[in-house]
Amino acid sequence: MRKNRWLLNLVLIVATVGLLGVTMLPLITSAIGSNSQAAKPSPSPSGTATPQKADIEARARGYEEVLKREPENTTALRGLLEARLQLNDVKGVIDPLEKLAKLNPNQTEYGVLLAQAKQQLNDPEGAAEAYRSILQSKPGDLNALAGLSDLLIKQKRPEAAIGLLQDTIKQAPTANKTQANSVDTTAVQVLLGKVFASQKRYDEALATFDEATKTNANDFQPVLYKALVLKEQGKNDEAKPLFDKAASLAPAQFKDQITRLSTAQPPAPQGDSTTSPTTPPAGVTPVSPAPAQSSPAPAPKN
Repeated sequence: MRKNRWLLNLVLIVATVGLLGVTMLPLITSAIGSNSQAAKPSPSPSGTATPQKADIEARARGYEEVLKREPENTTALRGLLEARLQLNDVKGVIDPLEKLAKLNPNQTEYGVLLAQAKQQLNDPEGAAEAYRSILQSKPGDLNALAGLSDLLIKQKRPEAAIGLLQDTIKQAPTANKTQANSVDTTAVQVLLGKVFASQKRYDEALATFDEATKTNANDFQPVLYKALVLKEQGKNDEAKPLFDKAASLAPAQFKDQITRLSTAQPPAPQGDSTTSPTTPPAGVTPVSPAPAQSSPAPAPKN
């Protein structure tokens, strides 16, 4: 189980990335940050430094040797990915991620991590290709939709991001007939509303959150984000009952966080940031439906 722990952490990062509004966390940076301590020397009982970095480099070379003989060995690929993450080697994770994504097409976490790594390396075209590759087979994958939307906004192409999400919503009935529940229409509507809000198109954002509520009256997220937009506009009297309603609909683990959001001050503008004014603090509420949030996402199997 220990060998899967690092990847489970990455999966959880991916699963909660939608919480952060329109702008996604750079997953590879987050993964490196969570693993970097392992690459730092730590004091041994004798007071000397333990060369953990050298150990990790040796482990990486060992996995590389295995992959020369068995290029599709999933265990070795994952081990090499982990080691290179611990070494802060973003460029080095590209190859194992590409192979893992190809070998595990149903485990889209690898594809999302690949896209994020390419963004870190200033390869937006490669990142977009990785996201679109996921969406070809899984048009409702929220992490890929959020990632590609964010990328398009950073490229000053908000209309393309809006079009992507609107097309996904339009095609959802057909996609869901082909494969039941493959597109969560409410979650995509929430993401679209946040994109509108990030462009300060507040009327369209509010209308989109209303549509999402009509689609699923029991989902607290469109209610919460509508309240946040109204609060951003200074309409606190209109926002207050919506915060209360969102808290009543939300699972227990989110109620206190919603209460804090209702009283928090709006974030100060940050230059050219594309982050939506509806962005809650990190780790607050996922984009995916509440029932799916109650348990962690499983780590991919070997």
